[in-house]
Amino acid sequence: MAVLVLIGILVLVVGGCVCVVWASRGGPRWVRGVAYVTLTAGEVLRKSSRSNGKSGGQSSSSGDDGS
Repeated sequence: MAVLVLIGILVLVVGGCVCVVWASRGGPRWVRGVAYVTLTAGEVLRKSSRSNGKSGGQSSSSGDDGS
């Protein structure tokens, strides 16, 4: 069952990426909508991962900057 869920998520991610590429080449309106949703979801996930690892990331990056 978990494998089917993971395959479904993989299909959605790959489909979203295909729509982003297709929309950049002037696809139909629904493709641009899916691309917008895909890019927005990516931004939300990126911001949430930065805020979750912010304290750990700052301490390690400050150590890298000092060397």
